[in-house]
Amino acid sequence: MSDRAVRFYLNLLVFWSGLVTLSVELAASRLMAPYFGTSLIVWTNLIGLILIYLAAGYWAGGRLADRVPRLSALLAITASAGLGVVLVPVVAMPVLRAAVGAFAGLQVGLLVGSFVGVLALFALPMILLGCVSPFAVRLATSHVGHTGRVAGRVYALSTLGSFVGTFLPVLVLIPALGTRRTFLLLGLSLMAISAVGFAVARRWRFAGLTVALAAVAWWWWAQVVPGVPVKPGENVLYEEESAYQYIRVVETAEGERLLELNEGLGVHSRYLPGTPYTGRVWDFFALAPFFNPAPYDPFQEAGRWALVGAAAGTAARVITAIYGPVPIEGVELDPAVLEVGRRYFDMKLPNFRVTALDGRAWLLLDQGTYDVVIVDAYRQPYIPFELTTVEFFEQVRDHLTEDGVVVVNANRGLNGDRRLVRALAATMSQVYPSVFTVDIDVSYNTLVVATRRPATPADFRANVGRVTHPVVRDLGERAAGGLRLWDHEEGPVLTDDRAPVEWLTDLMIVEAALRGNEATTP
Repeated sequence: MSDRAVRFYLNLLVFWSGLVTLSVELAASRLMAPYFGTSLIVWTNLIGLILIYLAAGYWAGGRLADRVPRLSALLAITASAGLGVVLVPVVAMPVLRAAVGAFAGLQVGLLVGSFVGVLALFALPMILLGCVSPFAVRLATSHVGHTGRVAGRVYALSTLGSFVGTFLPVLVLIPALGTRRTFLLLGLSLMAISAVGFAVARRWRFAGLTVALAAVAWWWWAQVVPGVPVKPGENVLYEEESAYQYIRVVETAEGERLLELNEGLGVHSRYLPGTPYTGRVWDFFALAPFFNPAPYDPFQEAGRWALVGAAAGTAARVITAIYGPVPIEGVELDPAVLEVGRRYFDMKLPNFRVTALDGRAWLLLDQGTYDVVIVDAYRQPYIPFELTTVEFFEQVRDHLTEDGVVVVNANRGLNGDRRLVRALAATMSQVYPSVFTVDIDVSYNTLVVATRRPATPADFRANVGRVTHPVVRDLGERAAGGLRLWDHEEGPVLTDDRAPVEWLTDLMIVEAALRGNEATTP
């Protein structure tokens, strides 16, 4: 192979190795999401350990390149890295299955062990990928005076590959193929480029071995993997990896369907054919208008509703069952969730119109006004920070009628941990004259409610007391037991500039883990 051909091939190999490196990192988060979620804790550990693996690879690659400065040695590294990428999801399957049991049994030790075990699976391929750039610099440097130029070119190409690898899995590979096949394609592509390099260098034995290993891996995936679900479980009706998240629909022994996203720690929608009610937090959303100053009759002035975080339409079904076909505007980020709602949750109410969009963006574009705005948007375990700030609640206020009410569903955690609830209440009190908190008795959820007009708990009880609807009366009596007027306790005010929602939630998670429990959001 001529020097020019070697340089061209090295450039291609470096570019593709950078592409695979970033693609694997992003695909790794999706591989873990159905079991561990996508919290900042997960991302921090994933990114931090991969950086450590790459650092180890840079160090090892530089030393190895000085000892064995041959292209065949570099190709052995990239071929092995490709095989390691192919094997990651296969080897991870038993560890991930153990994680399912850990979640179900609240076994924190096993859960942490599974998490560490999965992260360890990425050590070998990522360390090997880290070896590529320093090794390529050594091979491409023919004169010491050109070292800086060569190193700059190599790391520029690697970074450009990483740039492409940032978008390729998220926008193309994972939506089209799924996470596991993305690993397969990335690993096989790196093995194929390595095999070509062996062939051009006339190292036929190594080229044949690389092709044989790739063929075996391809056969294994074609024969075995398609029949294995992404996340094993009983009574799974449907699972999908959308562009945003992992989606699963489970049916209970009673015939109730549950919508789970990512790790499934929280249920985002429920549907039991024959009844619109759930017995859970969604039913309590229907109480929102009763927080207005008395006397107020929502059955005469039900008006228009908006749901930010509509999921599969559970809240819309409850509202319609109680108030009739009132206009309801729904907003849901993931179009795939809406399709699942129509297919498995009978989300076909004629009065319920849904838009696939981010809630904050929808508020900027929408021109309507509403009597009630419900914010129930969770990317477990977090509420997106942009839906918790003073600026957001000012936008909501501009979309409310004179008797408007806004409700936010929040997790108060185990052991009475109310730091997130306090932050939301303190923030909403900057915009609205009256703020209430309602602890839901069947879950760890708290509703934070704010009204455009000043109101008191006595107004809520008086309004509910006039109602004859049996479901509303029962919900109202239960809510009254956990109702408090926000009395301006100490709590951080969240703004677009500073909204540490993730940090507050992480503190709740860590405290729950240290106590051997896991908080849930029904």
